[in-house]
Amino acid sequence: MSEIGRRPGLEFVGGSFGTRPLAQVQQDFRNPTLETRRLFAEAFGTFLLVLVAVGAGVVNAVSGGDVSLAMRVTAPGLMVMVIILFMGATSGAHLNPAVSIAFAARGDFPWRRVPGYIAAQLVGGVLACGLLWAVFGHVAGGATVPGPGFTGEQAFVIEILLTVGLVSTILGTASKAQNIGPLAALAVGGYIILAGLWAAPVGGASMNPVRSIAPELVIGNLGYAWIYVIGPVLGGLIAVGIAYLLRGPGGDEPAVQAAQGRLSEILAESRSGNSHRTKGSGTSRARSEGEREG
Repeated sequence: MSEIGRRPGLEFVGGSFGTRPLAQVQQDFRNPTLETRRLFAEAFGTFLLVLVAVGAGVVNAVSGGDVSLAMRVTAPGLMVMVIILFMGATSGAHLNPAVSIAFAARGDFPWRRVPGYIAAQLVGGVLACGLLWAVFGHVAGGATVPGPGFTGEQAFVIEILLTVGLVSTILGTASKAQNIGPLAALAVGGYIILAGLWAAPVGGASMNPVRSIAPELVIGNLGYAWIYVIGPVLGGLIAVGIAYLLRGPGGDEPAVQAAQGRLSEILAESRSGNSHRTKGSGTSRARSEGEREG
């Protein structure tokens, strides 16, 4: 996570890629030429998440129960942790429509980017379920439905509550008040595992509309979609209200970078490094030629 500095009349965002005015960071994020990379990152990250989350249930069904409940809820949490660490700087690693909407409602992410992010997440999730269908012949074992002995209403309430906790964790670890950097990945992944360990039997502990809708779209049965769309989105918005009560308005510098990523900085650093290597190579060649002539 970046460090924050101030000069009279300006707010600066700094980190491993240097220090730049926050206004420049915002302007770079609005650069449409970088949007394709961000959307690909969201699609790819969500593909990996859904592949693991749905795949664990599918493999459990195919193997006759070899993947325990603890394994099935741990795998997605670990995958989210990994994705945030290796790709979070590119797009913010939302991986979840409820998270994108919450970041926008909090003021950390532009609303006009939300439809593209959600579309990319849905594409990634459906592709993952399509692959699982092609390999194993079905994805029913990975769908989220109310568990035996639980009603749809109970699953709906639990989805709201679990997502309040998840989005509160995401917004809190991204904020200036915490500013814990890479440890945010550990907190978010750990929360997903914790939520699943106690609440998965109720309704799957999805907390993510795409994770639940993607297998239902492949199966062709959206009967429980309302639980896993309305519940997480409502839970995320409640978490935004809680964040306001705890820390006031959003839009602080670390939260903006966490929600939007640092793609422009990464590319600039890459171009700068290549330029330096090219100049260094040219200087070495010139020196070598001079020595030969001498």
